Amino acid sequence: MADPTKRADIRPGLTVAIVLKKDQRTGTLTRGVVKDLLTKAPVHSRGIKVRLTDGQVGRVHQILEEPA
Repeated sequence: MADPTKRADIRPGLTVAIVLKKDQRTGTLTRGVVKDLLTKAPVHSRGIKVRLTDGQVGRVHQILEEPA
């Protein structure tokens, strides 16, 4: 199973659930497709920060499915 805290497990085209900055207190997840990886570190304890294709930015909480 892919790990949302490891940069190597996340790549453009993956469908993921992220937590937006404004939703950190509630933990509300936003679903989308990864466009860019913003975290440079190979591992980040709170999740890798990504930009979705719709422009939203947040940390990956779950990797939902592989690209077709």
